[in-house]
Amino acid sequence: MSRYFIELAYNGKRFSGFQKQENALTIQGEVDKAFQTILRTAIDTTTSSRTDAGVHAIQNFLHFDTNKKLPSTLAYNANAILPKDIVVKSIREVRPESHSRFDAQFRTYEYLVYQAKNPFLTDIAYFYPFPLKKELLDKVALFYKNNTDYQSFCKRHAEVNHYQCNLSIVNWSYEKDYLKFTVRGNRFLRGMVRALVGTSLQIARGNIDVNSLPEIIAAHDSQQADFSAAAHGLKLLEVGYPDELFI
Repeated sequence: MSRYFIELAYNGKRFSGFQKQENALTIQGEVDKAFQTILRTAIDTTTSSRTDAGVHAIQNFLHFDTNKKLPSTLAYNANAILPKDIVVKSIREVRPESHSRFDAQFRTYEYLVYQAKNPFLTDIAYFYPFPLKKELLDKVALFYKNNTDYQSFCKRHAEVNHYQCNLSIVNWSYEKDYLKFTVRGNRFLRGMVRALVGTSLQIARGNIDVNSLPEIIAAHDSQQADFSAAAHGLKLLEVGYPDELFI
């Protein structure tokens, strides 16, 4: 039995999230269906990151096991079957014990916010036409980076053993037409990135006192954070693995 990692990119606009669901259009469901059509056998993939409905990805991964010898044209053939908003970027054999979720060393997300009407950003960025204080965004970013307890930034009923996350990059930057939030961490909780963004925007707008952040963290209550940042502004940029996983 051999194990393979599938590297994907996708526009999440049409999909009900990444993870396969009954009676719903999902990224994983479409990929499984395409590979089963080509290989003529059941394929059961496991995902590295289960993005929400509407969220995009420049890089995400699945893994699957098979006894079949894979044709060199598999990625090409899969892309011919998959809808235009999903692309297979690579298929690589990995060591049999490798796991696309648990072996990931980090994940990097990006969130785009635009403040002036722009038809070219409608589907990939969050329209937030309110004055923001950049110095407050920077102060919040530094606080996030120095914090490890993110229970208040996790949606309820998440199936996790703990709420500890280590963020190595947390940064807001002004680009030409939008404001960009970049965050990298060893793990992320359900809804966490959008809560980080939503709470940051509320503070930079003046609706939440920046000095209340320690209280929000200590509350261990998701009602204290703001989860209103739209899904379509978020994209998964990168999932990092150790080189030795790949054969």
